[in-house]
Amino acid sequence: MEAQNPNTPHLRGLQNPPETARKSSVSCFTAKIVDKVKTNLVFRSKWAELNGAMGDLGTFIPIVLALTLVDNLNLGTTLIFTGLYNIITGAIYGVPMPVQPMKSIAAVAISGTGFGVPEIMASGILTGGILFVLGFTGLMRLAYKIIPLSVVRGIQLAQGLSFALTAVKYIRKVQDFSKSKPKGDRPWLGLDGMVLAIVCACFIVIVSGAGNEQGEERDEEVNGTHDLGYEERPPRSKGGNFRRIIFSLPSAFMIFLLGVVLAFIRKPEVVNDIKFGPSSFEVVKISKHAWREGFIKGTIPQLPLSVLNSVIAVCKLSSDLFPGKDFSATSLSVTVGLMNIIGCWFGAMPSCHGAGGLAGQYKFGGRSGGCVALLGTAKLVLGLVLGSSLAKILNQFPVGVLGVLLLFAGIELAMASRDMNTKEESFVMLLCTAVSLVGSSAALGFMCGIVAHLILKLRNFNKDQPLSTGWMHAGNP
Repeated sequence: MEAQNPNTPHLRGLQNPPETARKSSVSCFTAKIVDKVKTNLVFRSKWAELNGAMGDLGTFIPIVLALTLVDNLNLGTTLIFTGLYNIITGAIYGVPMPVQPMKSIAAVAISGTGFGVPEIMASGILTGGILFVLGFTGLMRLAYKIIPLSVVRGIQLAQGLSFALTAVKYIRKVQDFSKSKPKGDRPWLGLDGMVLAIVCACFIVIVSGAGNEQGEERDEEVNGTHDLGYEERPPRSKGGNFRRIIFSLPSAFMIFLLGVVLAFIRKPEVVNDIKFGPSSFEVVKISKHAWREGFIKGTIPQLPLSVLNSVIAVCKLSSDLFPGKDFSATSLSVTVGLMNIIGCWFGAMPSCHGAGGLAGQYKFGGRSGGCVALLGTAKLVLGLVLGSSLAKILNQFPVGVLGVLLLFAGIELAMASRDMNTKEESFVMLLCTAVSLVGSSAALGFMCGIVAHLILKLRNFNKDQPLSTGWMHAGNP
């Protein structure tokens, strides 16, 4: 047989190359994706990334807890889905991309009657669907290109100051999240007193400094990457070693652990309320009335905030904090859309990215996708092991400590607006901020900022020419 078919191996060799090339190209593509994911999830510094993962909890815990207590939100399902969102976005983007509650929808659900879980999920699905369409069609990328930086900075400054003001309220007032209002002044002493909050705030300032510059200096001291060469570097003194140890402490993580310990000390019997096992998965039934109410009361006020703060502001801030990693508005809009189109059908809280969460996680040391992937893994484990019974523990968590974490996240976000170089840019930014804060509407502040920007551009058009000259040129083309 071999003598009768001497060319059979040769013919097989001629037939195999296309199939072999196709397989090799697929395997090469798969290998590139795996390498990219590994690169995005690698820790820059173990303690710093762990610390950074705590940077967004000052926003996440109060809103999720309030929705759970007021509207019977399925906390276990929310933790599972938001944990998966964290892991996936960390693998895709390679930076501490946050997953936050949609704040306008949450505010309506907490404060309004007749806006329950079906309405919350309907508004989340509709908001996500619109964002997905805007991203898929390229309209979000167009908006990102034409919106002035000064307006974006105004929205960021307003959001940062709003976080800071809310944080101060958490520190000064005893909060009732089930009614979304304070119950009175917080006592100075106690396991959730103002003294505890002030000590935590001072500890964070000592360890983390004022922001990015201090963080970079700390990284240099930890890694030994000074400008001097190894041979020329003077021996480190005992004081320098002490400073290096202090600056490398995971301040936010330590404060969060302190809060967990204090939660059990404040109410030891909370252990009896813990039930092991995940919450049941159920598809939320949404009526026509829920779709209508969700769109009018939830989607309409949430959409401008999502476009500005969850997509456009995140794109601007990520390019500021991580030079060389410029994410497209299209991809961010699509990922936010998919998160809500899928998760909200099962009762998961409407979620989005947010410039405040990104700034907070960066403030406390988050530099890679591994930071949020670690947080997502913790959420996933808690959702599968404890389910909705975790709400009993969170309800005892010291709110003043949460306020401290939220305060520094808000300050870090507000500091991103310090790059306005001209008086006109600063004017537009501050006008946008003032209207957004006083009017409690990012959309209203955005519109005022755009109008002010256009008026200033028209005012400066041909300003070096006399008015009569301008009219003559206009009349004699």
